[in-house]
Amino acid sequence: MNIIKVKDYEALSEKACEYLIDRIRAVEKTVLGLATGSTPEGLYKRLIEKYREGNVSFKDVTTFNLDEYVGLKKEDPNSYYYFMKDKLFNHIDVEMENVYLPKGVVADLEGECSEYERLIQTAGNIDVQILGLGLNGHIGFNEPGTAFSSRTHIVELDASTREANARFFDSIDEVPTQAITMGIETIMESKEIVLLVSGEKKAEAVKQLIEGEVSEDFPATVLRNHDKVTLIADEGALGKVGKSLLLK
Repeated sequence: MNIIKVKDYEALSEKACEYLIDRIRAVEKTVLGLATGSTPEGLYKRLIEKYREGNVSFKDVTTFNLDEYVGLKKEDPNSYYYFMKDKLFNHIDVEMENVYLPKGVVADLEGECSEYERLIQTAGNIDVQILGLGLNGHIGFNEPGTAFSSRTHIVELDASTREANARFFDSIDEVPTQAITMGIETIMESKEIVLLVSGEKKAEAVKQLIEGEVSEDFPATVLRNHDKVTLIADEGALGKVGKSLLLK
């Protein structure tokens, strides 16, 4: 795992933007795996700025999002489809027919999981997958105990995950209890993974990620088995990691 230490969230967002633009330029018809939540918002803001400055185009980029809530329609302001359009897609030149998220409102959820897997594989798998890190080690919505061999599936959301996301809803009662998420094996088939982590509240999770046992009890530890993972984290997030493990 390559660890890039930056000063703060602003520096993290800038570094991630530079990194992703370099990959888009280097890989023809890039397939990106995208994440939602507060951590990648700064990255998306900077990608929009770089696009407006003429430094990057997304015309030939295909995107797959990690997950979507079950039961929320696309137009629901709390859906991840809405989030991605609002925070990124509406402001760049990506072709919407090349944008994919799991559908959270379908008659056959299991069938949707299988179809999403098929779409990813048809695209040749993901070139660069952006990830965040949950306090309990979840990646995507793969909660502790999820099998490392899992593919895209329906998940019951952990109480801590629902509480963490409750700030986006009027009350925790409105937070969906299920989601569709890429499975851990699906994520691990990405050719490259970039993990973004910011803030002191994530310091214990980062320590577990780097120094703890590789275990399904802390799903993110599986990333240590991938050949090409880059962790971009700020000083707060890396505060509990041994200095000898960090690249200055």
